[in-house]
Amino acid sequence: MNPMNRSPASLPATLHAMSAKRAAAIWLVLALAALVVLMASLALGSVSVAPVSVMEALSPLHASSSQGASADLAAEIVRTLRLPRALAGFACGALLAVAGALLQVLLRNPLAEPYVLGVSGGAASFALVAMIAGCSWWLVDVSAFAGAFVSILLVLGLARRELWRGEPQDTSPRLLLTGAVIAAGWGALITLLLNVAPDNRLRGMLFWLTGDLNGNAMPWTALAALVVVLLAIVPVAPRLNVLLRGDAVAQALGVAVVPLRLRVYLAASLAAAAAVTTAGTIGFIGLVVPHVLRLAFGNDQRMLLPAAALAGGVAVMGADLIARLVIAPAQLPVGVITSIIGVPVFLWMLLRAPR
Repeated sequence: MNPMNRSPASLPATLHAMSAKRAAAIWLVLALAALVVLMASLALGSVSVAPVSVMEALSPLHASSSQGASADLAAEIVRTLRLPRALAGFACGALLAVAGALLQVLLRNPLAEPYVLGVSGGAASFALVAMIAGCSWWLVDVSAFAGAFVSILLVLGLARRELWRGEPQDTSPRLLLTGAVIAAGWGALITLLLNVAPDNRLRGMLFWLTGDLNGNAMPWTALAALVVVLLAIVPVAPRLNVLLRGDAVAQALGVAVVPLRLRVYLAASLAAAAAVTTAGTIGFIGLVVPHVLRLAFGNDQRMLLPAAALAGGVAVMGADLIARLVIAPAQLPVGVITSIIGVPVFLWMLLRAPR
């Protein structure tokens, strides 16, 4: 049976303990892939920079050793334009992939992810309200986090009789339908906000909503959020493996289900909010990346969560590189590229094996 077609109740049957050596090998391969894509992002674009020049630009001794205007121009391109953008893309992809993996564990539904469940839409709606109100950047971030958390609560509260407990958990199509309705509602609110937004901000908002990394000179908030999410979630990954077997089984094995669920709610909300405020709404990363990793390596959360962060970062950095190169010197929104690639990849995974 295709893992994509398994019922949520059968997902725990796919759990296999993974050795630390194999998990480390997977992380190492993904980290090397991230490094390769990062170097390509720094070197390629409307103006190509030689790899040697990239390394010189990244060297802390560059200011005292560079010679000539061409070296200074290459360093300016790499340090000021491409490096912050690549780091922001990595952070957003990692956050979205981790958020998708967490929501899929939390809901025991393989189709759960921030974009599908309306979490990204809620974060974007609240962030747009803060932008239109002229709030400072930290209030925009706080508003996006609030919107993401409200979306999660709405979906779970409407799809389940009881929010924190209840066995069996509702993982029927009603959950996804509820998420789709919530996402449609946020989409209508976003349309309304765009209609009342000032004309001088409208174009920027539209581009941002489609996933925009252009001009992103401060990726540190997203990187900090990624560190916080991983520090909060990776230590409880073994308990997430148990939670996949159901609330009753987890409680019988000594797992404090309610605090664990609250931690996952908050971590997924923070991840989605930080990604949205950094680059707008980028779809399919939280849905496709965890599935690819599960199909390839299994569903052990101890391996999957760090691997999802690395693979999601690689995916968005690669999509952003394509967005910068395909019609250079003009640039496409990275969210357009992730959707164009994500739709056929997900359909292929869905249909790759007979039932």
